[in-house]
Amino acid sequence: MRKVYYIYNQKTRTYDRIYPTFRQRILSLLRNFFVNMGFAAIFFLIFYWIFGTPSEKALSIENSQLQAQYTLLSRQLDEALEVMQDIRQRDDNLYRVILQADSIPTNVRLAEYGSTGRYEQLEEMANAGLVIDNTQKLDMLKRQLYIQSKSFDEVVELCKQNEEMLKCIPAIQPISNKDLKKTASGYGVRIDPIYKTTKFHSGMDFSANPGTPVYVTGNGTVKKAGWETGYGLTIEIEHGFGYQTRYAHLKSIGVKKGQKVTRGEIIGGVGSTGKSTGPHLHYEVVVKGRKVNPVNYYFMDLNAEDYDKMVQMAENHGKVFD
Repeated sequence: MRKVYYIYNQKTRTYDRIYPTFRQRILSLLRNFFVNMGFAAIFFLIFYWIFGTPSEKALSIENSQLQAQYTLLSRQLDEALEVMQDIRQRDDNLYRVILQADSIPTNVRLAEYGSTGRYEQLEEMANAGLVIDNTQKLDMLKRQLYIQSKSFDEVVELCKQNEEMLKCIPAIQPISNKDLKKTASGYGVRIDPIYKTTKFHSGMDFSANPGTPVYVTGNGTVKKAGWETGYGLTIEIEHGFGYQTRYAHLKSIGVKKGQKVTRGEIIGGVGSTGKSTGPHLHYEVVVKGRKVNPVNYYFMDLNAEDYDKMVQMAENHGKVFD
């Protein structure tokens, strides 16, 4: 139905009908068309800005998922690098110490790739920071795995060359302690239980009932078996290759000076003789005349997890009996 237009006539005070020309009608239609198009464009832009297109929404979801995966991968790489650090410390502070081999320099183990432009091609990617960070961690892990593999090859070769030495060096706990509950105190500065003063504890204490079997920790020869001031009934074993062990505060001695002993053989029983506040075994490892931390010499007795627990327990002050 065609629109009818009127205009107010002030002289007659009536409304007169207007008949617009064709040109006026065209202009009116165009004006209405562009106004409607403008409103439609505004509504479209608002909708696009708030909700986006379906493809953009899908890309946004995919991007969020990728970012979450990269973040998870970053955490997993951090955990893997921590495991590598534990393996590296065990290699340097245990295997190579026992085999008297030089440790691998830190700058060799942790050396980064020299090419500064190695990651330039990744800078244009979305989430470039995460991608480059993960790639660097992965490269570092691969390098450390390679060097550690070469290190273990060298350790295995040293073991083959030193088979007799491996039989002799201390390698097990001196009492049965699979659950580690008998571990009382470790190596280091402690409070003397009698004099209440600071004192360096040169071995490890294992609490156990009187008479509990004491095992020799490596093949060797009995160097001393008898009373020693402060230590009470004591056994000292000469293992050769610069290694000696001492077992103190015993209740009983089952070997004689000069006797050959084999790792795992019972040599005495736990007691509380000498300067002692309760039944326990005081165990020392001596390397080339220097008393060292015995915690590094249980490698045939403990897996990696138990070794870590033992290290933590040994670092705590615990209860000192002598």
